[in-house]
Amino acid sequence: MRTLFLLFLSCSLFAATLHLATASNPSRLNPILATDSSSSEIAGFLFNGLVKYDKDASTIVGDLAQDFFFKDNTTLLFKLRPNVTWHDGQALTSKDVVFTYETLISSKIVSPYSANFRFVQSVKAIDDLTLEVKYTKPYFKALETWMMGILPEHILKNDANIMNSAFNTKPIGTGPYKLYQLEHSKNIILEANKAYFEGEPKIKRIAFHVIADPMTRFLMLKSAALDIGSIEPMEYERQISKDFFKSFSVYEEISRSYTYLGFNLRREKFQNPKVREALSLAIDREQLVKILFFDHAKVCTGPFLPSTKAFNADVKAPKRDIKKAKELLKEAGYDEVNPFIFEIATSNANSIRPYAAEILQHQLKDAGVIVTLRVMEWQAFLNTVVFPNDFDTVLLGWGLSPMPDPYMFWHTQSDKKGGFNLVGYNNPRMDKMIEDSQEIIDKTQLDALFREMFQIIVDDNPYLFLFIPNAITAVDTKIQNIESTPSGIWHNYIDWEKEEIE
Repeated sequence: MRTLFLLFLSCSLFAATLHLATASNPSRLNPILATDSSSSEIAGFLFNGLVKYDKDASTIVGDLAQDFFFKDNTTLLFKLRPNVTWHDGQALTSKDVVFTYETLISSKIVSPYSANFRFVQSVKAIDDLTLEVKYTKPYFKALETWMMGILPEHILKNDANIMNSAFNTKPIGTGPYKLYQLEHSKNIILEANKAYFEGEPKIKRIAFHVIADPMTRFLMLKSAALDIGSIEPMEYERQISKDFFKSFSVYEEISRSYTYLGFNLRREKFQNPKVREALSLAIDREQLVKILFFDHAKVCTGPFLPSTKAFNADVKAPKRDIKKAKELLKEAGYDEVNPFIFEIATSNANSIRPYAAEILQHQLKDAGVIVTLRVMEWQAFLNTVVFPNDFDTVLLGWGLSPMPDPYMFWHTQSDKKGGFNLVGYNNPRMDKMIEDSQEIIDKTQLDALFREMFQIIVDDNPYLFLFIPNAITAVDTKIQNIESTPSGIWHNYIDWEKEEIE
């Protein structure tokens, strides 16, 4: 503990530093390769896409692009902002965008984000600041695709191995902050980009402290060694005194994420739909939410979030039915003599999930199911369990954008190395519906199709959808100009200021 305090003290020598925590080391600070939460979060400060969502998370607005419009249903034009520079001072041009696209679709990399560009026919630089993107067909996510961070051609064009490039730990972006220091398992420090096109951020440095243990992160927050941090419901309800709220403001909203138990459908024992249905009926989702969240969460009923029109309100979470669960398991060949046995693998980077795994283990025992648990450090979990598909089940979560894209998670083509169809879901009917949806521009028609997909996925039980947690965020009152909106508090972070103690 004393060592951690010294690490914070060393960072506090920098004026106006925003202190944050991350549960794990970032694997690659490269936006096209950042698939873990730590990498994605930090890369978000370093890179920009052509467009982004506005503060209400409802409208797409320009980011690196000053202007954009559809010339026709399959042709999109972008006009880049003038005078945008990379962190090394080189000018951003349309050639960087072309390079990013060509890298994403090349054999040089393995990235789940490549799927977003599958309908792009060509990306052409008309001049230094103008781009023409042609699609093979109308695509409902044509604009959102270009929220992907753009890469610098002048640095990476001769790099033969981008997957293992030094750039991934020494990135050069266009973002409001640039990398100052990266010490694995210690600190990642960003400093303000004085030449940022929207103006230099008022807080000069952001320090991410790598703290794997959730309790240590919480203690750091309580002691004001962190300026911003997430609070778990148990901590909020039982472990915070009234004095805490004198120093911290708390913002709570339903998150745009859900937690699930995913079955490895490549393994024979999970291919029987009766087994998956039995396991679904053997768990009590309401009890899970009550024990873990104290009403700071809701039961998840399917793959699209309630805040979207793709959500199917007619689909309800299954009610626990142990008798029916046992009957289904018996029909599948399992009983007291030959019990169904499987393992739940998860990571301790999320403080809730190991406890959720224990509750699921206990609940499933009532149906005669024997569950073993494996709780791992985040990077080891990703590299040895999740991405190699070496698991029975995984207890994981997805963060989703306001516009869902079922292709990445539910299409057979995404069941590949680096893909996000981690469980190997394969339903030809779903594949066809997803493919049809890609060309639908009419939002009402698209939402109706998504709601139908919602029902089919839930009926197939590739996941047990568990809960949607509330995001509870504590912010030190020394941080000024915080504005909470439907997109959260981070939309205007370059305008934040930190009151310094004399």
